[in-house]
Amino acid sequence: MKLSQAAALLLLGAIWGASFSFINIAVQALHPLFLMFMRVLSAGLVLAGVAHFRQRQQPLKTVLALKHNWHHYLLVGLLNCALPFSLIAFSELRISVSLAAILNSTTPLFTAVIAALWAGEKLSGRKVTGLFLGFTGVIILVGGGPVALNGATAVGVIASLLGAMSYGAGALYAARHMKHLPPLTASMVQLLSAAAILMVPAAFQLPNSWPTTAVWLSLLALSLLSTCVAYLIFYALLQNVGASRTTSVTFLVPVFGTLWGVLFFHESLTSGMLVGMVTILASVGLVVGLKLGRPARKSLAPPEGIG
Repeated sequence: MKLSQAAALLLLGAIWGASFSFINIAVQALHPLFLMFMRVLSAGLVLAGVAHFRQRQQPLKTVLALKHNWHHYLLVGLLNCALPFSLIAFSELRISVSLAAILNSTTPLFTAVIAALWAGEKLSGRKVTGLFLGFTGVIILVGGGPVALNGATAVGVIASLLGAMSYGAGALYAARHMKHLPPLTASMVQLLSAAAILMVPAAFQLPNSWPTTAVWLSLLALSLLSTCVAYLIFYALLQNVGASRTTSVTFLVPVFGTLWGVLFFHESLTSGMLVGMVTILASVGLVVGLKLGRPARKSLAPPEGIG
């Protein structure tokens, strides 16, 4: 990669890693369902505007043209956005930013299991080894963290892992039912579908008081920076450097997520957390068969497990 492309990849990892920090700030004042409804709605509308001006698409006509497959798009919106976004926000009421970011990196492990159960994809010895290593990494991570494991933190960990599982199922379903759509259109459709799903439950979770400026700025950053800008950087990298190098950002997100948690929230970084993170990322490398420099075809969706 050129230096500018490597810098863009690092920037993308930093932005997606920061999403866990933005969530942590905003979810203290806004209910997870309302927060994520605002995120997906605003991001979906912005991407619709981008599609209109960059690709000369008319978003409303594009959405109406897809009406025959609306149930597929709603399910992708549920699995890829509405459910995991909300679960991660819910988890961050109980666990740290760092822990949420690292747990989110288990998504490819869940994807491998779901692909084996649902699509009949064979689990090779390498993948099985990676799965066991990932399970071990989660145990080390949770047990070696600075916060004692109690009922509340256990619920947070489970919610975060369920969010990663939802990402895995959503990625597989999107690959099967949305591969015919241009990437920008697919992102717009799944975000607006998620907004439709969250609209009713979010209406019952309106904030009791007007949120602070910090909360609104975090929501704005989460919607525009961590969703819209990040997607545009991702697709630009995908076009110029290929899928293998671009999706390596998956390994940068938990690193940056942990870094921001330590720097801005003064979270403790224990040796157990470091060992757990390295173990999980090594297991992900085994499961996805990471081979640096290997060319690959373009992918429809962003890397699995982005918060």
